[in-house]
Amino acid sequence: MIRRDCLKILGANLLTAGAVAPAAALASGAFVPGAARAMVPVNLADSARPLWQAWKATHLDATGRVIDRLQGDSSHSEGQGYGMVLATEFNDPEAFAAMFGWTEMHLKQRGDGLLSWRWLPGTLNAVPDRNNASDGDLFYAWALLRAARAFGDQRYLDRAVQVAQDLAAACIVRNPADRDRLVMLPASVGFAHDDAISVNPSYYMPLAMREVAAGTGVSALGVAAQDADALLATLAGGGLIPDWVDISPAGMGPSARMSANSGYEALRVPLFLIWSGMSEHPAVRQAASVYGRTVTPGAPVPTVMEPASGVVLESSPDAGYRALAGLVTCSVRAPGSVGADMPPYSTRQPYYPATLQMFAMIAANQILPECVPL
Repeated sequence: MIRRDCLKILGANLLTAGAVAPAAALASGAFVPGAARAMVPVNLADSARPLWQAWKATHLDATGRVIDRLQGDSSHSEGQGYGMVLATEFNDPEAFAAMFGWTEMHLKQRGDGLLSWRWLPGTLNAVPDRNNASDGDLFYAWALLRAARAFGDQRYLDRAVQVAQDLAAACIVRNPADRDRLVMLPASVGFAHDDAISVNPSYYMPLAMREVAAGTGVSALGVAAQDADALLATLAGGGLIPDWVDISPAGMGPSARMSANSGYEALRVPLFLIWSGMSEHPAVRQAASVYGRTVTPGAPVPTVMEPASGVVLESSPDAGYRALAGLVTCSVRAPGSVGADMPPYSTRQPYYPATLQMFAMIAANQILPECVPL
């Protein structure tokens, strides 16, 4: 039975026992034996809508606020940007408009076009820190650019241009170790110390940076994405990508102020590289090698590791982290291999792994159809 036919049969039963079956939801048509790469991406807006409905029901409220329950029911620019990208992927202009409206009302608290990074419910001052987070701003601009095209709304394009311009002005700086290259600061303030800076490698999403640069004319974002390729490759030469690194004129090394492990931040790096069409990148291959040694069926998946040795420090049973591991390991398998070890989408996991699982399924569908779970 081809997987398109499976969709018709299973479409009404995708939500069972807190899980959604990704194999059916991401079916990409008939598989031709011996020709895995001939499989074509499916239109997620049509075939995987139950996944999107499940994500919204769990993590999005009626006002357009994406809720991170594990972080005190807070909301943040990352979550709003991630949710809005999903809304464009699933062709949901109503959900997008709600998230856009909430974000503009509650997180646009600065004097520039960037977003304050977090909103806290039940407090007199819901935005105590007006600093931005560059990854949240990047995904916000990317979502707005995609929405302007998909939904034909000029307001979204105008706002994307403003965010991109202000993001480049505030957060794109010269690399202290190589003044010919650009790096992206995690925020406009707080991450420059004397002659050194702290950088979060997972804040780079090359595809988003390239598309925002092309769509808004803010070329610095595209240059920074290109320079990030070399930065990430250098880091991968020493093992897994760490959560944070410090860069000074003397070079790049473990962060003295933030987590130097490869943890919940850094696990996004191979996902974003794969989604950007860079599955051959050394950082992806490093992650695949470590996952291949440490991930076992039925056991929690490593989420925090020591970068050089790959020693596991923390693990999680959440489906989203297993989906990431499945995508990464599938990306380096021999041609002709079909199907990633991705579990069904679970509505019982927190916002972060749930959203990363959605991203992993989208990346598989768009970039590596042979890694769509069977």
